[in-house]
Amino acid sequence: MKTLLTPMQLIFWSLGLLATAAVQAQDGGNYEIPRTIDGQPDLQGVWANNTMTPVERPEIFGDRAYLTDEEMDFLRRRMAEIAAEDGDALFGSGTFNAAFAGEVTSYDPSTGNYDQSWLVDREVHNRTSQIIDPPNGRYPPRTGESIAIARQRAERVSNNDIASWTDMSVDDRCINYGAPYLNTGYNSYWQIVQSRDHVVIVQEMIHDARIIPLLESPPLSDNIRLWHGDPRGYWDGDTLVIETASFAEKSHDGPNTAAKRNIERITRISDSQLLYQFTSEDPGTFTAPYTIELLLDHSADQIYEYACHEGNYAMENILRGARELERLAGEDAAF
Repeated sequence: MKTLLTPMQLIFWSLGLLATAAVQAQDGGNYEIPRTIDGQPDLQGVWANNTMTPVERPEIFGDRAYLTDEEMDFLRRRMAEIAAEDGDALFGSGTFNAAFAGEVTSYDPSTGNYDQSWLVDREVHNRTSQIIDPPNGRYPPRTGESIAIARQRAERVSNNDIASWTDMSVDDRCINYGAPYLNTGYNSYWQIVQSRDHVVIVQEMIHDARIIPLLESPPLSDNIRLWHGDPRGYWDGDTLVIETASFAEKSHDGPNTAAKRNIERITRISDSQLLYQFTSEDPGTFTAPYTIELLLDHSADQIYEYACHEGNYAMENILRGARELERLAGEDAAF
């Protein structure tokens, strides 16, 4: 009797084929992966996620998955010009929008914004989007409940209707920026350390350390949930696979976070690059799974502690400002 694979399992199986194809494409498939003393592929070092490739494919590229060589040269030249102007910081897809569409979107104009000095030099890779599934390079449709929650939070913040710190997002509160943290260009470095039985990924953002056992062990009971989930790793050939579940419901602002399940695949494809693939099944937020693929570039620099919570004076000032607005509203009502 044949066992039928679920849609999620089919995605993970196809990712294995994608990783193999990508590795074979490097140096004609002749790259010899360095090994640790235990014979495992050596992924250790500091790796930067500074790609210019946006998560979602801009509409100007239609169904095209890759940039041409001419477009990559144009992107490098245009971004050098924009960086020299020292204007507003271009987070996320802002690089593509500024280069190809001439649109510069300010990150936070109400508080003076960031300028380009806050960001590192970005790397040009040839994809038009990090999302490779769905094939249109865009997230699947969001669930109605997640849309409603996001709108409620946005309205509350824009109206300064903030009763306490619990009305703010977990990243505004410096509690959790997600695991894995995949935002680009801003504290977007990982340091990977390996032993025979564990892999540790230190994320520069909020200085989180993900400890990933490579030993078989039973899953956590349903009443134990973690901010970064419960990761389990294993080697699929020369690819490190990390499966993570048991996320705490409060670790994300969307609904039904406890049902989320992530699969990561990390393959060394050269001395200077890792191929990273990430598939997330998040039924509370999206109506279908999605897959991201990007390149992590080796960095000779070390990473530093990002003391987010210790330096989060913004939270105190946001609450103080909300109380001041309430006081002024009360005075106006008295007249």
